Order: sequence, then C-alpha cells, then structure tokens
Amino acid sequence: MFSIRRLWHSLIKIFRNNHDFLVFLKAIESIISKLLALLLLGVIFYAIYDLVWVLFTHFLQPLAEGVPFRNRLFEVFGLFLNILIALELLENITAYLKKHEIQLELVIITSLIAVARKIIIFDIDKKSTDNLIAMAVAVFMLSLSYLFIVSRTRYKDK
Repeated sequence: MFSIRRLWHSLIKIFRNNHDFLVFLKAIESIISKLLALLLLGVIFYAIYDLVWVLFTHFLQPLAEGVPFRNRLFEVFGLFLNILIALELLENITAYLKKHEIQLELVIITSLIAVARKIIIFDIDKKSTDNLIAMAVAVFMLSLSYLFIVSRTRYKDK
C-alpha cells in the first residue's frame, strides 16, 4: 500500500547517501532529456507541415498578390533551415542520451547553422549594417571555436 510516510523516508534515504542521490539525479536528467527529444520531434513534424503548407500556398498561388518571389523564396529557405536546426538540436539530445555528455562540436555546428540562417534570410532594406557586422563576427568566432575544438580532438586522438 502506498503511504506518504514510506515515500518520505525513501526520499530522506536518497538525499542522505551521495551515490543514491547521484543515481536519482541521473534518472531525472535522463527523463528530461527524453521528454525534450519527444517535444522536439513534435516541433520538427509541425515545422515540416508548415513548410509543406507554405510551399503549396505560396508557390501555387499566382505572383499577382504583390509579394515578390524573392521574399517568398527567403521565407521557404528560412523554413528549411529551421528544420535543419531542429534536426541538429535533436542530434545534440541524442548524443547526450548516448554518452551523457554535451558534445561541444555539435553545439558549435548548430550555432553556425542558426547564424547562417539569419544571414540567408537577412533583409538588407530593413536591417542596419551593424546587424550584418555582428553576424559576421559571430560566424568568425564560431568558426574559430570549431577549428579549435576539431584540432584539439584530432590532436588528442593521435
């Protein structure tokens, strides 16, 4: 029979013993990671649905609505890259579930894709050049980080 008193004593026992507490934390961490992966799958499927909807509604409609083809194309590229970023995030979560460590190389690649998405859909007419310079600096720094991480891991493997 379930009792609150028994649950309370079990929790006290877990919190007193460091090993049991770390096992408890690892179990919670695993549950949260799996939940994040499932939620991200839902986001990916919705993003694919949104992409298909935009493709059929925007590209099958005549261009007489006044929206230039270039703007529609940038919107579609943005949607494709959103899905790619979500897939990279899912890859990060999957790698974490496999090895129980964050792989910095994957995180940097995901960040590079996100900044590249912003550059691809960048509207020079609406944004200032400061924004473009900031993105260029971000790409440069992320590229240096990636180069450092990759060279460090390759040197470590030899």
